[in-house]
Amino acid sequence: MELELRFFATFREAAGGKTLHAEFADGSSVGDVLRELEAEYDGMDGRLIVDGALAPQINVLKNGREVLHLDGLDTPLDDGDRVSVFPPVAGGGGT
Repeated sequence: MELELRFFATFREAAGGKTLHAEFADGSSVGDVLRELEAEYDGMDGRLIVDGALAPQINVLKNGREVLHLDGLDTPLDDGDRVSVFPPVAGGGGT
């Protein structure tokens, strides 16, 4: 199946672009895709999944919905789905 992958901030740099289209095995879950991304891109290795769970403070969306509110890493994916990956965001400095 083909997925649209969107990356933001430091993950965009690691992936070499904002949007990628990639093929994954039918029946893949969010966790399967994230593990493949960690294996493929050095800048993502160990930053998406930690101790078998979604890394703290990152956001992963399936078609605009946070996967933590779905089935987490077990969230199933279908052909044409969009997966967006956001790294932790630090707040700006105030005065």
